[in-house]
Amino acid sequence: MKTMNIDLETFSSVDIKSAGLYAYVQSPDFQVMLFAYSPDGGPVSVVDLMNGESLPGDVVTFLFDPECRKIAYNAAFEWYCLSKYFSLDEKSRNAWLTHWRDTMLHGLYCGFPAGLDAVGKALSLPEVQQKLSTGKSLIRTFCVPCKPCKSNGGRTRTLPKHEPEKWELFKTYNAQDVATEMEVAIRLAPWPVPEEIQEQWVTDQINNARGVAIDRKLVAGALALGEKVKVVMTAEAKALTGLENPNSVAQLKDWLTKETGEDIPNLQKATVEDLLAGEVTSANARRMLEIRQELGKTSTKKYDAMAAAVCEDGRVRGLLQFYGANRTGRWAGRIIQPQNLPRTYLPMPMQKLARELVQGEKLDALRMVFGSVTDTLSQLIRTALVPAPGHVFLDADFSAIEARVLAWLAGEEWRLEVFRTHGKIYEASASQMFGVPLSLIVKGNPEYALRQRGKVAELALGYQGSIPALTQMDTSKTLTEEEKPGIVQQWRAANKQIVSLWYRVQTAAIHTVRTGQPTNVRGIGFALVGAVGSEEYFMTITLPSSRKLFYCRPRIVPGKYGDAISYWGMNQTSKKWCPLETYGGKLVENITQAIARDCLAEAITRLEAAGYPVVFHVHDEVVVEYKDDRLQEIVEIMSKPMPWAPDLPLGADGWVGEFFTKD
Repeated sequence: MKTMNIDLETFSSVDIKSAGLYAYVQSPDFQVMLFAYSPDGGPVSVVDLMNGESLPGDVVTFLFDPECRKIAYNAAFEWYCLSKYFSLDEKSRNAWLTHWRDTMLHGLYCGFPAGLDAVGKALSLPEVQQKLSTGKSLIRTFCVPCKPCKSNGGRTRTLPKHEPEKWELFKTYNAQDVATEMEVAIRLAPWPVPEEIQEQWVTDQINNARGVAIDRKLVAGALALGEKVKVVMTAEAKALTGLENPNSVAQLKDWLTKETGEDIPNLQKATVEDLLAGEVTSANARRMLEIRQELGKTSTKKYDAMAAAVCEDGRVRGLLQFYGANRTGRWAGRIIQPQNLPRTYLPMPMQKLARELVQGEKLDALRMVFGSVTDTLSQLIRTALVPAPGHVFLDADFSAIEARVLAWLAGEEWRLEVFRTHGKIYEASASQMFGVPLSLIVKGNPEYALRQRGKVAELALGYQGSIPALTQMDTSKTLTEEEKPGIVQQWRAANKQIVSLWYRVQTAAIHTVRTGQPTNVRGIGFALVGAVGSEEYFMTITLPSSRKLFYCRPRIVPGKYGDAISYWGMNQTSKKWCPLETYGGKLVENITQAIARDCLAEAITRLEAAGYPVVFHVHDEVVVEYKDDRLQEIVEIMSKPMPWAPDLPLGADGWVGEFFTKD
């Protein structure tokens, strides 16, 4: 036996959606119920472990045979569940991981969505090869606890003996999943996951299983204080408005409209901020808007997620999804979403004081010192992530990685020289744009005000952004509407090679899709692969690392500014698989972010090889848990050139601390 396709059905009283895989499996009542498998692509068999069946001896033998490749859809689930089933220790579990291959990763690598249902539909698999429509209902019946009631005899779990017909259907469903997974693998076989990506996946699973500790006392204090503040403010809101439910958007909007005499369009965050910044004459309305703003802060949702996901040893696991960002292959956040944590503005001494007050649940003192309790709790979310006792966090961050990669891709020499020397790209950009000597753009000089303009332009315009992008990025309202067109033109005039790259990439991509001929722009290769008209027909972009980006079913369509490329992908708003349009600047953004991702992946591999365990990472920032200060060595490892881009100037910086924060 050279391959074994596997799918499990399991039970746990822990909610996997809120707590994640690791807390789910570590629950004392976790149980593997069904084990479906196919040896070497043959017929699927189902082992009913709930009704006295055992795994056949040859299956167990091949499960642990290094020459037998174990394949599953979202293989991390099967790997970790079976590690628990066979009582493997951490060392054995991690060694076993190298035997596994993940069909979900294969689909993601080729540009398809994550779920088995979704990829089945995207590949137009026959209905019989997609999940049975009753699957979710069967999972609710057998895989999660049920609410005790009179009709079910007060039980808290449905066993096969309670619903024997449904159980037999569940076994069919389990087998069908294996068949569908195998069909997905067959369809994508011509474009295998590269071995280096497979190795990165293994490292990522080890990192996710390692997890990171949380300060449980801080989390408990934050939840308690958050609930107290919510009760007090809700009571005040009821007294102010006379509404039974002042959290109801419809009710509160109507009340505010009557109270202010103005038409309130919605109660979104930006709208509330604009109303408070304006002239709301009604004191009651103004106070109600302030309460709405306070209650609207998602300060405790992250703490709730931490409390739900924490394992017995005080660590949360599974915070990152490998290849979660479709197309570029970047990581996506899970559970507490570490890539989307609120910023921390408090200086370090005040952070420490605030943490102590929250840990002690000292509401009055917290309010007296910091004012807004909810805002303070929000700022402290990061600090709930802590190193193990006797260890510190070593946090290292690539410096302006996307700006460096973009300059390197385009060959924008003046920018590359900035990154080879002082690295002050905002000041240098302002100097180029406004014709002011760099030496004058320093704190204390009036010219220093230009730095903010340079910063906004840098953050907004690198990927063919224009006035709307400037407006979105200019959160501090630095620019007037009259200035914005000029800023766009000045930035583009100062970065002619980047502007050229947008159009060269767009021209190359359109030429390849139209003619089928491969093209190349500054070492980035464009090609078509697969059968025209099929679901497995792609435009690929080959990166310097040799990794490919896949664009499914590409074609040329009329765009707003001429010909554009349409491809099939996941709409991030509707979450539907549908045609999407792209253009030169967007393709350059994909390429740049993908290269930055490859730099991060290489850095993580190097750090792990050097004995520095990564506990999580955020965008281009890596957090290592270590017993002493080795920050300088970690920064040096991250700053080393990439083997596939030796002239890309990389840099990193970092900090050492006793909790996670924004340095």
